[in-house]
Amino acid sequence: MQLRNLLEAKGFRRIVLRKMTTGHYTCRAKLNSKKGVFIIDTGASSSCVDFEYTDLFNLVQEKSDVTAAGAGDSNMKTAVSHTNVFELATHKTKNMSFVLFDLSHVKKAIATLDPTVVHGIIGADYLKKHSAVLDYGRNCMYLK
Repeated sequence: MQLRNLLEAKGFRRIVLRKMTTGHYTCRAKLNSKKGVFIIDTGASSSCVDFEYTDLFNLVQEKSDVTAAGAGDSNMKTAVSHTNVFELATHKTKNMSFVLFDLSHVKKAIATLDPTVVHGIIGADYLKKHSAVLDYGRNCMYLK
């Protein structure tokens, strides 16, 4: 039995991903009814959005004492935004939280190889909650 048939029979929904020239996988999604592009990052503990797009996605910021660290940078100031609606294809999540921080180092690295505008990152918090299964061979993932 094919992976797709097995997972769909168990109630998973298939989400098509785009593989960037950098090797990152992205998906198109809506955050608070606004379209955006998000990197799928199993190594990121939290889903996040670049401070630059706070207004675009109508995100309400709350202060955070947490500093972020990621590939290429550390000790970055953050904020948090709660009670957001995130839609990935037909998969809708209400009350989703996002960490807000400066993703310019990520965007700069990507821009050298790929012109895609990236608004944020979907991290392990979301992927685990929805039992994500990534199928790298077919450039897709499944969510429950």
